Amino acid sequence: MAGRLNGRCGIVTGAGSGIGAATARRLREDGALVLTADLKGDVDLLLDVAAKDAGRTLTEAALARFDRLDFVVPCAGVSAFCPLEGHSDDYFEQVMAVNVTAVFRLIRDAAPHLRASPAGRIVTIGSVTSAFGDAGLVAYGTSKHAVLGMTRALAGELGADGVTANCVMPGAIDTPMTAPAFAAMPEYRTHWEQKSALGRLGQPEDIADVIAFLLSDDARFVTGQGWMVDGGAMTRM
Repeated sequence: MAGRLNGRCGIVTGAGSGIGAATARRLREDGALVLTADLKGDVDLLLDVAAKDAGRTLTEAALARFDRLDFVVPCAGVSAFCPLEGHSDDYFEQVMAVNVTAVFRLIRDAAPHLRASPAGRIVTIGSVTSAFGDAGLVAYGTSKHAVLGMTRALAGELGADGVTANCVMPGAIDTPMTAPAFAAMPEYRTHWEQKSALGRLGQPEDIADVIAFLLSDDARFVTGQGWMVDGGAMTRM
């Protein structure tokens, strides 16, 4: 629905590619003003979201540009297949730093401005692994369980000020982050295509469309929820 986010201003991280890039495009099509950030790509701000001051930097940049902040969508994330015995401390800490701590810092620093907005919105990116486990994804699954729990806590704390917080939980999505695994293990791609009730992998736009809905007034009474967007794969466990 073109224009349903007219005048809304916000931040999308991980916007250099994949779900983040598709989300930024969709929100702009709906009339939103978006500050984009990533390590690389065609974005407004090149930065490492895991840097200690990244949340403050992003918030200040958005306020300088828009003079207000209505939503945050932290899409930046990392993932890789790794057996448990191969999980070094450094690897585990990197996954948690990007997928959890960076999300927390951005939302914490943006929160006063979201509270002041007439339509404050937070949409985090979880995963089907927020609810189910998967071999080789111990660190990633741990991080995405944490994101879902964080989102539900935020909904309870910020709801009195009219801020909603929801978590989108994608299934297997065809993105640059998942491409190496699908290339190395074609059978893994086939597995998820067959597992989907719709018979295909998801596309970044499939997730972006749900995010746009959750940021809109159509979802004004929806908060604290985990939205599984997986083509029906988890119904066929």
